Parts: sequence; C-alpha cells; structure tokens
Amino acid sequence: VQLQAFGGGLVQAGGSLRLSCVASGSISSIGAMKWYRQAPGKQREFVARVHNSGTTIHADSVKGRFAISRDNAKNTMYLQMNSLAPEDTGVYYCNADLILDGMKYARNYWGQGTQVTVSS
Repeated sequence: VQLQAFGGGLVQAGGSLRLSCVASGSISSIGAMKWYRQAPGKQREFVARVHNSGTTIHADSVKGRFAISRDNAKNTMYLQMNSLAPEDTGVYYCNADLILDGMKYARNYWGQGTQVTVSS
C-alpha cells in the first residue's frame, strides 16, 4: 500500500501547477485525503483536505488560489495550484486515511512528497 505524489516542478510566480496523489494497493476504502507542505527550515503545514463526500477545507494562505479535489473511482486526489508565489515553495506531501482489505479501521499514510519551486 502506498501513496505517490506527482506533478511538482519549477514554475514562475503567477504560474500554475497541478499535483496528483494516487493511492495503490489492497485498499477497501479511503477516508479523508489531505495535502501538507514543508518549506526549507520550517515545520510541515496543512494545505487542504477533502473528504470522500467531496467536502473540502483549505488553509487561509491558499484560499482562492488552490483547489483540492478527488476522484474516488481512481483513488486519486488533486491539488490545482494557481497564482503561485515564492512562499508556496516547498515539498508537498499527500496524506490519507486508508482502510485496507480485511481491516475494520483506517490507518493514516503519508506519500513521499513532490518538490514545488516558485521563482520570483
């Protein structure tokens, strides 16, 4: 079972990127899925969350610029990032509550992270 994040890269300020996070393995169902990010020398911080119902929450710092979504049929979560600024630079991690086949309760998993660099 693993979470894999894709889509990071180098972009100029004002540009856009779309991150993806795919959950794979013997998964029965997926609960909340989240994005976090960690800038150099700083603590990891919450970016956005999407429930399996589609309900979303975004951190104040990204509201109006980023949009989280998911495709339950593909076990995939997305983060559309627009109007990127240098302070958005960091490693973006996906996180999800996964219920594995044969299990009753969800367990929390982290992906490996994808680097986003925004140049000024």
